[in-house]
Amino acid sequence: MAQLKVTYKKSTIGYAEDQKATVRSLGLRKLNQSVIHQDTPVIRGMVFKVRHLVAVEEINDASATTSNAGGER
Repeated sequence: MAQLKVTYKKSTIGYAEDQKATVRSLGLRKLNQSVIHQDTPVIRGMVFKVRHLVAVEEINDASATTSNAGGER
């Protein structure tokens, strides 16, 4: 299953209280903070509601778990 990387890009000052609550419930507290969530309809709906305040990237599981930590070539 894919994952979504959600980054908090714009302040909620001046926006409706429900949008502020949505940003907080996504786990975002500070500007430029990023969180990773499973790609579910619930998370997609929350992101859609505050799409003007956040940036979203889709992360595939293969690229998220692949690393060169062992130093293999």
